Amino acid sequence: MKFNYQARTKEEKTQTGIIEAGSRESAIEILQRLDLVVIFLEKTSAIPFYARTLKIFQKVKVKELTLFYRQLSILFEANVSPLDSLGILAKQIINPLFKEVILQVEGDVKGGESLSQALGKHPKVFFSFYVNVVKAGEATGNLSDVLKYLADHAEREYNLTSKVKGAFTYPIAIFAMFLVVGTLMMIFVVPQLTSMIQELGQELPMPTRVLIFVSNILRSWLWLVVLIIIGLVVAIGRFVRTPNGRFILDTAKLKIPIFGELFKKIYLARFSENLRTLLKGGISILKALEITGAVIGNKIYENIIKEAREKVRIGETISIALSNYPKEIPPMVTQMVSVGEKTAQLDIILDKVANFYQQDVDRMVNNMTQLIEPIMILILGGGVGFLITSILMPIYNMTSGM
Repeated sequence: MKFNYQARTKEEKTQTGIIEAGSRESAIEILQRLDLVVIFLEKTSAIPFYARTLKIFQKVKVKELTLFYRQLSILFEANVSPLDSLGILAKQIINPLFKEVILQVEGDVKGGESLSQALGKHPKVFFSFYVNVVKAGEATGNLSDVLKYLADHAEREYNLTSKVKGAFTYPIAIFAMFLVVGTLMMIFVVPQLTSMIQELGQELPMPTRVLIFVSNILRSWLWLVVLIIIGLVVAIGRFVRTPNGRFILDTAKLKIPIFGELFKKIYLARFSENLRTLLKGGISILKALEITGAVIGNKIYENIIKEAREKVRIGETISIALSNYPKEIPPMVTQMVSVGEKTAQLDIILDKVANFYQQDVDRMVNNMTQLIEPIMILILGGGVGFLITSILMPIYNMTSGM
């Protein structure tokens, strides 16, 4: 249930908002734990627009989740009860959204629910992958170690994705800046130069005519160009959310020169790391494959893992099931998995595979970062060269003809 509330802070300021709780009493308790004095509380059936807008920009960072899992594992290892552990951590959390979620989890645990059930009520913060591992830890009585695995997993996943994002951020930022500067020049600078060139009375060369054409389009129809670009971005965004669009995008990711190999290594690292964490947490191989396929982030690999799971279900080993896809799952991986199956150390072998591919991703990202700078310089130089050539060619033609 959701409640509109008005409360007073310790600084005697009035605060309003929306809170989600199982009952009115739980809502009051959560607000009190946030050091708020409740003035007004009313059940609501719809969230106001301002609250929905703010929620879009609120999120729990991976670093915060990693720290939460690690601290929770330490408290469990010290034999602190789950209820007391959640209460201690809630007081330390700075992010108001995360604090509110943990207080709700604490309230649900206090009401008799298991930790996994309470976490499962917040899928936008605690993904099904983590909830299932916690559930397995509760079943095996090994929750402290399981939470350590989750903290390590979240940290490694964060490091992997942040490095890849960092590699793409620089060229995208440079390209965007180039577009902005180029557009401003086309609108304000080029028209003044071209008017001088046209006064020469010479036949304009092709590069100059192209420059003038683009400049006129941007000056007269900039709003239309912007609308078309926005429309294309929205249309592509909606298309890739459809099953067919997602499949096409994920297929293209694996076939792009250079980047395709990088994406493949990322998915192999994620596959090995996720499967290792789930098996280490005590989850059965079939369930572990099901969860791994659902969270791997690529439809091609998701379908491969689904098909492999079905073959494992009827008696095949994982290594044999995966060996049918040599393009997506290299023989080295299937051979390593086979060794893990034969020695009953699959989780240890998968850890080594995950480390290998994560290091490989690091190496590729570093190499790409070093290559991107000269490539961007060439692209920017080409753009500037075209601009200068387009302006100087008519002047050169005129002087050479005199």
